[in-house]
Amino acid sequence: MMNEYQIKQEICEIGRRVYNRGFAAANDGNISVRLNAKEIICSPTMVSKGFMKPDDICKVDYEGKQLAGTRKRSSEILLHLSVYKHRPDVMAVVHCHPPHATAFAVAHEPIPKCVLPEVEVFLGEVPIAVYETPGGQKFADTIVPYLKDCNTILLANHGTVTFGPTLEKAYWNSEIIDAYCRILILAKQLGRVNYFSDGKTKELLDLKKKLGYDDPRLRLENCDTCGNSIFDRGYSEFVPEAVAFAKEQGAACSGACPVPAEANGQDMDKLVSAITDQVLAALGGARA
Repeated sequence: MMNEYQIKQEICEIGRRVYNRGFAAANDGNISVRLNAKEIICSPTMVSKGFMKPDDICKVDYEGKQLAGTRKRSSEILLHLSVYKHRPDVMAVVHCHPPHATAFAVAHEPIPKCVLPEVEVFLGEVPIAVYETPGGQKFADTIVPYLKDCNTILLANHGTVTFGPTLEKAYWNSEIIDAYCRILILAKQLGRVNYFSDGKTKELLDLKKKLGYDDPRLRLENCDTCGNSIFDRGYSEFVPEAVAFAKEQGAACSGACPVPAEANGQDMDKLVSAITDQVLAALGGARA
């Protein structure tokens, strides 16, 4: 068990990692740790996460009232408190703006599943919470419907919030989701994304269960493991629709399922027209 000063040092260390990886420009982002049943330790507002000192760190109660600290507590502490109040197992929360994950949040593009083993095991499905002006209770409430079933949430047009049993693991989730989103963007630029089959994903979920991680797909009967998101089912009226990473309907998968780059209706008409012209030209040449 770390004492209070050591926790403050760890918050400063995670702040440096967040800043050095480009997850928080200027004074963006905030970090907190549950100290006990009455107190939370958190980063201050208007201080770069890369240059915090232990003396900068604040202490608040579960209503957000500041109890200690020479600097003012984070303006978004209510977001962290939503996590702590609904997840007694969570001991730390990190909110930041990792650029690749935040790009998905800005585009309202759902995070694809059944692509990378590490993401299936350590994150699972990642929802997108509806946009609300940061700082207030309405903003903090946007994540509440999802908290019981995940450890990483995209905040629409804003960033990410990740949480876990330790501050290190809460931060790791920020790294994992941004690395995953970067890989997805790069794969898309190469032309396609290959998905696991349901069977292969269930093998990963079995491994996840053995490692002691929860996943709502393990609790759902007849779950379409790699199909529609579980977060489409009554969590919120805000249900983002996949565009850049929309799967082809009815595509069959075995070990992995290649999904070609999607085209909208206009592009598809042009493609069909071009192919038709090439076929007709080839037939004309053959007759000659």
